[in-house]
Amino acid sequence: MEAGCVDLQRRQLLHGAVVSARWPVRPPWAVPEARFADLCTRCDRCRTACGERLIRRGSGAYPEVDFSRAGCTLCGACLRSCETGALPAVPAPERPWRHGVRVLANCLAARGVVCRSCADACPGGALRFQLRTGGRAVPLVSPSACNGCGACLAPCPVQAVALDFSTTEPGS
Repeated sequence: MEAGCVDLQRRQLLHGAVVSARWPVRPPWAVPEARFADLCTRCDRCRTACGERLIRRGSGAYPEVDFSRAGCTLCGACLRSCETGALPAVPAPERPWRHGVRVLANCLAARGVVCRSCADACPGGALRFQLRTGGRAVPLVSPSACNGCGACLAPCPVQAVALDFSTTEPGS
């Protein structure tokens, strides 16, 4: 590690956080985590540019996306505000995030209660419901259609939709 670099996993460990495979959710199209920590000056430009107010100060005052109130519209305001290269000036053609979503066992629809709030909020149609025998609709996630925007998280009345980091490769 270069001098002056911040090891975010070490910082989390020293502050009592459990180190896991889950890395902080950076603004869309952020460069890989190790490079992000080197480039980001923690200037808050991306945070103030975000019209949805999704970007907050996280560990070490680095920007993190918080989907607890809304999802990202992928407007690009955060990209245009970044002058350091931590967020590229032009979005990459690939997905903005490497994470997806998964539906947890406490989903109301999976337990027989009519609810489709996550699918209604999903702009890409990544969440849908498949009818099963007896009229029960079970949630299905299409990983290829999910761009990780988080729009489905806040509307769920029982927080049964969660980010899925199983495909995330730290440092990639």
